[in-house]
Amino acid sequence: MPDDRGMTRRKAMGLGAAAFGSVAAYDILAGPARALAATGPGTTAGIGYFARFGVTEKLIQSTLGEALSSGGDFADVFFQHQVANTYLLEDGAVNRAFADVNLGVGVRVVRGDQTGYGFTEDLTPEGLRLAAKTAAAIATGPSRPAPTSFRATGGLPARYAVKTRWEDVRPEAKLPLLRSVNEKAMGADSRVRKVRVYFVDESGAMLLADSDGKIVEDLQPMTTMGLTCIAEQDGKREENSYNAAARDDISFYSPDRIDRMVRECVKNTMVLFEATPAPAGEMPVVLAAGSSGILLHEAIGHGMEADFNRKNVSIYSDKIGKLVAKPFVNIVDEGTQEHARGAINVDDEGTVAGKTTLVQNGVLTTYLHDRISAKHYGVAPTGNGRRESYQHSPMPRMRSTYMLPGPHKKDEIIASVKKGIYCTRFTNGQVQIGAGDFTFYVKNGFLIEDGKLTRPIKDVNIIGNGPKVLELVDMVSDDLAIDEGGWTCGKSGQLVPVSQGMPTVRVASIPVGGSTGKS
Repeated sequence: MPDDRGMTRRKAMGLGAAAFGSVAAYDILAGPARALAATGPGTTAGIGYFARFGVTEKLIQSTLGEALSSGGDFADVFFQHQVANTYLLEDGAVNRAFADVNLGVGVRVVRGDQTGYGFTEDLTPEGLRLAAKTAAAIATGPSRPAPTSFRATGGLPARYAVKTRWEDVRPEAKLPLLRSVNEKAMGADSRVRKVRVYFVDESGAMLLADSDGKIVEDLQPMTTMGLTCIAEQDGKREENSYNAAARDDISFYSPDRIDRMVRECVKNTMVLFEATPAPAGEMPVVLAAGSSGILLHEAIGHGMEADFNRKNVSIYSDKIGKLVAKPFVNIVDEGTQEHARGAINVDDEGTVAGKTTLVQNGVLTTYLHDRISAKHYGVAPTGNGRRESYQHSPMPRMRSTYMLPGPHKKDEIIASVKKGIYCTRFTNGQVQIGAGDFTFYVKNGFLIEDGKLTRPIKDVNIIGNGPKVLELVDMVSDDLAIDEGGWTCGKSGQLVPVSQGMPTVRVASIPVGGSTGKS
């Protein structure tokens, strides 16, 4: 979601009549938006897109020279430009629309494991010099020369090339999508009383150049649509949501996807009228394929990010090469899924993103590395150096994290449980990253009795420890699903888009907080 934290965020607001607000936002931003449209898709080595802002190799060289003026082992500059448009529909009308523009550059100096950082929205030579001087304060020593030239990186991927850029899509083409979702949701069930729809499209570009002579640009589209249904039955109200996101163009919102969003949101809302609290106590928990990956991401994935291990914060700090799960458990993190929300061509340090196997046959094989942690451990970066914006220094972050398919079947897993719960959707989780202790709120689920799904449940918390839960995973199905939702990961005050997924998984025992009465 757009926010007001950055001093470079400039919003064009449209309130009241939907078309008026939306077109106003579009027209105000026509200049910077069309600047994005002028560059071809994919990732390029060298300066292409950012040349229109006056960025040259000479400017980058002088900036890196200033950054290394007090020594330092390494320096880089990160340029970023983003144009995002947001539309909100409520009470049958798009009554709010705004645009969000972000343009600036960050300069980083690395000395050992320490980082100096400066950023600015002033892309003049003097603005970059002052940002570089701020970053250089971390180091004390003789100056180092900036690179005399920059090298191209061959074989760069293009994982989210689009046929139609968002800059070329007028509001008149977007608003019918929102109205269609609203009409379908309102007509899906007579109990639906209110519908909210939000829609975001974003065009982004980044340029990374460093003191080793690397330089790379990447154009990064993104879009998200979310639906919330509020229903009423016998004086009682229930609410639920569903969203979908991708690095894609307007064709992402196919009739099938729109119908699925409405169908899932309405279904998950209406089942809450029948749902009751689950019994409390320790019991087997079956995690549904897809969005249950949030538990894997939060309670386990963060502990495998290398900075937590380098600082001996994570419980996995001494677990490389050791068994952390059953032999049929395999976990990967990758940036290679085409058009996925968590996909990246290169990370924010310019490293080409690939696939990293974290757990192989139950053994922890590696961590997720940025440049600093990779140097500390004497390994290659894994393409996980990510940042929220030019105002932030990169750190190890997940991209798309999921468990690979296992040897079991979904029906076999459910049939194996005499009494337990089946969790289909989670919200409002809390995790202590170092130890992996977590609490997750189960929004939708079912009781399992004698190997069958029986009544729906709600108001359920599951409480446990991520590494312990990983050890207790004793069945993994072959039905891996990558969730299509607009997941955003928070860490150290930075937010980045991610994807996640899971096959159906059974955990032998997790404490469940539900009703203490008899079910």
